[in-house]
Amino acid sequence: MNPLNKEPEIQVALEQLVDLLAEHDSIQEFQKVQQRALQNEKLQTLEEQIKQVQKAAVQFAHYDKPEAKKQANAEIDRLKKEYEDQPLVISYRQKLLDANEILHYITDNFEKRVNDAIEEEDLNASKD
Repeated sequence: MNPLNKEPEIQVALEQLVDLLAEHDSIQEFQKVQQRALQNEKLQTLEEQIKQVQKAAVQFAHYDKPEAKKQANAEIDRLKKEYEDQPLVISYRQKLLDANEILHYITDNFEKRVNDAIEEEDLNASKD
């Protein structure tokens, strides 16, 4: 059973927080860049090329072809660098960091408040 079902006011507060987060500029910017990245044909092509060369490298290793494997790994490195150097990927990673920073701030703040409330409750209980 979901413990939030026992506390409807917690569920309402959580839904409000999720709504507020969805409206935050950093979250919206991240979602826009994420959508653009997911729909970008060049990125999709690079991802597919990386996967294909990785599969080939595994096959070369399996069939004990070290030189072919070495060449495949070099190609993987080149494709990954090309992927990582794409402006959209760079922007995506920065927006992800920004969004994560907000979420960490919120979770840290919640953790501190919950711990403070528990400590206060324990102090009050020990006084009784």
